[in-house]
Amino acid sequence: MIFDIGHLILLTAMALAAFGIVTGYLGGRWRNTRLIQSSFNVVYVVAALVFAATVILWYGLLTDAFQLSYVWNHSERALSPFYKFSALWGGQAGSLLFWCMILSAYGAVVAYANRDRHRALMPYVNATLLTTSLFFLVLLVFAADPFKRVGFVPPDGQGLNPLLQNFWMILHPVMLYLGYVGMAVPFAFAVAALLSKRLDNEWVRTVRRWTLIPWMFLSAGILMGSQWAYMELGWGGYWAWDPVENASFLPWLTGTAFLHSIIIQEQRGILKVWNIVLIWLTYFLVILGTFTTRSGIIESVHSFARSDVGPYFLVYLVLILLGFLWLLFDRLPLLRGEHSIDSFTSREAAFLANNWLFAGIAFATLWGTFFPMFSELLTGQRISVAAPFFNQVNGPLFLLLLLLMGVAPLLGWRHTSLSAFRKQFTFPILAGVAVGLLVFLFARSFYPIIGLAICAFVVATIVQEYVRGVIARRATTGENALAAVAGLWRRNGRRYGGYIVHLGIVMIGVAVIGNEFYQQSLSVTLARGESAQIGRYELVYDGMISERKSNRIEYHALLNAYNLDSGRRVGVITPQRNIYDKTPDMPTSEVGLHVTPFEDVYVVLNGWESGGASATFTIYINPLTLWMWIGGVVLVLGTLIAAWPHPTQRRSEVVRSLAYATGDD
Repeated sequence: MIFDIGHLILLTAMALAAFGIVTGYLGGRWRNTRLIQSSFNVVYVVAALVFAATVILWYGLLTDAFQLSYVWNHSERALSPFYKFSALWGGQAGSLLFWCMILSAYGAVVAYANRDRHRALMPYVNATLLTTSLFFLVLLVFAADPFKRVGFVPPDGQGLNPLLQNFWMILHPVMLYLGYVGMAVPFAFAVAALLSKRLDNEWVRTVRRWTLIPWMFLSAGILMGSQWAYMELGWGGYWAWDPVENASFLPWLTGTAFLHSIIIQEQRGILKVWNIVLIWLTYFLVILGTFTTRSGIIESVHSFARSDVGPYFLVYLVLILLGFLWLLFDRLPLLRGEHSIDSFTSREAAFLANNWLFAGIAFATLWGTFFPMFSELLTGQRISVAAPFFNQVNGPLFLLLLLLMGVAPLLGWRHTSLSAFRKQFTFPILAGVAVGLLVFLFARSFYPIIGLAICAFVVATIVQEYVRGVIARRATTGENALAAVAGLWRRNGRRYGGYIVHLGIVMIGVAVIGNEFYQQSLSVTLARGESAQIGRYELVYDGMISERKSNRIEYHALLNAYNLDSGRRVGVITPQRNIYDKTPDMPTSEVGLHVTPFEDVYVVLNGWESGGASATFTIYINPLTLWMWIGGVVLVLGTLIAAWPHPTQRRSEVVRSLAYATGDD
């Protein structure tokens, strides 16, 4: 009975969303207060209804309601409650419901936060967010019903995909969805600005924080997915340019470009068309990525099973494309820039180059991702594009992007004089050259030398800007250095938090360079007591143990690791294989790790014989990998600093709200 109510709730939410779209659009167009308020109420009610439906499905998962097709296909009695909970996003229908729940929650939060502000924009914002909710509710009602019955009550379920029974798969999808889905919010404000013809800087100022927070979640989700791939797939890497990985990376690229580009619109009143196109492209790529993971048109270890949702997505993507193009060209006269770029040696020129580089990387990634599908349509043969293509095309572009990350903050608005060049660039260039020469002494390889030199250049830029800011603040306030840094974050968090984000990106870049150019690997079969040497480590095989868990057997190999430089034992590395009761033909790996700031010793158990008398391993030395995860934490910290409203922002928001309320807007 309760599951019939769940389906009825989705039907009701779908009807209300359609009603809210009409009231939002007409309320904004006619400036009808009652219709506008009705759109707000619909947003709240739809959010409550979708959440209620999600709770009902969670109830079914946690109580083993195997009469539901979704629960039967993605759970089992022996499954841990944590994985039963996370099974909500482990399959097609549940993940779409989770998508819709997060979207409706975003809509409710946005509506409540702006209930007394941006009155010309909010009706259209509500209508646009409800349009996306309506699309997903249509999918849930007609194509992927999470409350569909099996027709009988099975004694047990078929179990969750073993690859999803991992700690990171509890957190990674949540972060990814919070970022992915959240990009609908700045898109909704852009559509509202176009529909209301309010194309000044108001919508840009508003969406900055509403873009930063989803961007932070998306960044964290991508890095958590990399951690999952690193720990679970057992191939020695963290990013394979898999189509589904690319599906999350593409909107990150365009969203990052948008965050940089809106700074130029705020400061100089230019790049308005760029900003509208970038945020539309981000939303389009989010929907396209959701489509590609669920339609079966691409092959990936991350993909959901084939289903009937593909045609719905295709129709929606076409509507997004045609609707946006019509609206954009109709409003083009209102999107003229207030100024022009005066010099190639200006900050705005650097940001424009930044946009082109992000666009180039996005295009190359999109082309490589969908090339197998295009090749099959045109030639009848599916020609795959592997990681070397992406590395060769995107690698140089990323290096240029990293360089711009250090250059742009040093340039002035409109023009940078020669004396300013000398003042701003001397220390960063010297730092970059010094590190480049140091790397050259140890490894005469072009890309590592250039890459690490650029990383040093960017770090020197960040240090220089912080030192100057701290000195200036101490001169005016007398604060100590730590208090001065805190003051910089509080008074100008957008700028100095951005530098922290850049520092996190540099750390990730250092880890990528270390892994790409200095990784070592060895495949070896060892009998008990035998050893293998790789790099400065010796690993001695000491046998195997097994351990029974609720729904699987875990096999652990024991390897004593010794540092050959010091002769000391550094610990026991225990790679493992998991054999699941429901899917014995789908074993999973859990790699063994010894982590230092300089390198990871990464061991994969491939197989064994005679009860563990001998075992086969693949061993990797992955230099500098730890800095990727540290860089991710630093990136999140920097984003929070940048998003936190400082006193000047709060005062300006209050002034704008009062101006609107008194009719001076």
